[in-house]
Amino acid sequence: MLLECLPGMFALFALVLFARGVDRPVTVRLEQHGAGPVTMAYRAAQPRIVPRSVWLGPSAGHQPPPRYDDKVVAIFLHHTDSPGNYDCKDAPHIIQHLYSGQTGDRQWDDIGYNFIVDRCGTIYEGRAGGVDRAVTGAHTMGFNHRTAGIAALGTFTAGVPVPRAMTDSIAALTAWKLGLAGIDPRDSTLLQSNSNLSRYKAGTTVALPVLAGHDAGYMTSCPGAALTARLPEIRQTAARLQGRPVRGPATGTP
Repeated sequence: MLLECLPGMFALFALVLFARGVDRPVTVRLEQHGAGPVTMAYRAAQPRIVPRSVWLGPSAGHQPPPRYDDKVVAIFLHHTDSPGNYDCKDAPHIIQHLYSGQTGDRQWDDIGYNFIVDRCGTIYEGRAGGVDRAVTGAHTMGFNHRTAGIAALGTFTAGVPVPRAMTDSIAALTAWKLGLAGIDPRDSTLLQSNSNLSRYKAGTTVALPVLAGHDAGYMTSCPGAALTARLPEIRQTAARLQGRPVRGPATGTP
């Protein structure tokens, strides 16, 4: 099975570092950069999220209790690097297959992504622990703490159409999840790497978009060129759903 969004040369290291589903906690001082002070007035409604019981079925084995951070201050967007010409009714089965690969072949304790969105815009709960909580995921090596991982189900390399229903749902999910901490989806924030196998050496503090592609934190082509090109639009839509004032489009470049 493909190692979603991870270069082959790092697969072995990923297995070792993620065998327990998460990397080690790190204390990070985070700051907001962007349009003025954070206000808790900008919230978005929670979109419909299909519970993991729908796709998990009898596949669940024993797993340790979920781990939590204090809040989610950034989101990393992924694609699952799996076939994209699926019927949406088969999405639960595909997610179950991803789960089986990650918990079986790779011996993770759970699926790494916090959420999965299919081509029809259906949002699925991924990693266990509660969709409204800051569950520590296993999606972006070095930057799993205080972040959430959203995976677009499929492969979105250059030239592959990205369904509007999918990007609309990613925007709605982003608006709601970041809004819980009063964060503007168009801003950037300071994150500190805790893995030398990430794009930045452990201990390095870097400004990253609060809605970033996987490749912003890790050496990979994930989430694919086609989906990466939609990030500015998704940020703007998410900010609008939070009711924020219009401003010029952000590039998302650290």
